[in-house]
Amino acid sequence: MSQTVDRALSILPLLAEGPADLGRVAERLGVHKSTALRLLRTLHEHGLVYRQSDQRYRLGARLFALAQEAVENLDIREIAHPHLVRLNEQCGHTVHLAVYEEGEVLYIDKVESRYPVRMYSRIGKPVAITVAAVAKLLLADLPETERRTLADKLDYPMYTARSIPNAPAFLKELATVREQGWATDLGGHEESINCVGAPIRGTDGRVVAAMSVSAPNVVVTADELLTLLPLVRRTAETISHEYSGTAPLKDLKNLKDPKEASS
Repeated sequence: MSQTVDRALSILPLLAEGPADLGRVAERLGVHKSTALRLLRTLHEHGLVYRQSDQRYRLGARLFALAQEAVENLDIREIAHPHLVRLNEQCGHTVHLAVYEEGEVLYIDKVESRYPVRMYSRIGKPVAITVAAVAKLLLADLPETERRTLADKLDYPMYTARSIPNAPAFLKELATVREQGWATDLGGHEESINCVGAPIRGTDGRVVAAMSVSAPNVVVTADELLTLLPLVRRTAETISHEYSGTAPLKDLKNLKDPKEASS
């Protein structure tokens, strides 16, 4: 580790003890005040430390937000995994769990299909953000301004003829997903692969993760996969309930037939 990074990181446990002024930070690091000030300014720019009105420094809100996000992501995987396994046992198809981080949607868990034909995907790998069902679910929950800004920045590769071609079409799709509460990818990334997904929500009702079931056409048709939507949504609701400790958000008995909904 470089000396500069080591010194900067050493400031954080010091401030965890309580607010400290520039002199105390410099003394603890064994450096000149100008060096300590430069390190503090860098940490301040990233929101990791905050300078109070009395000129003392404390840990910044961004640090707590990052820690909370990391804890929530670890927790959601631990909570969700047995339910993903159970869903896989019921349907036999590949099950994914994904989260949105730093402008990317990443798989954080996967349960393999029991069929010989399997999907090429792995934990930690970013998904095709403009077409994947899990990505649509996570991005649809963003505030409108953030959704529009992100949509304008994205590229729209035409993986297949069913891929989303541009920002207006993507925003329209996200609006639909936001309203209906579920998403699909029917040959948008790979012509032979179909996917249905549902959101997992936290205590405040916001989407914290998304899960999906995927299968190739040679195993199950798109229409057949869509019949699993109520099961996928029930699983997502169960995970949401366990994660947040709140009652299920919707009565899934009132779900429309997925074939009718997709027509």
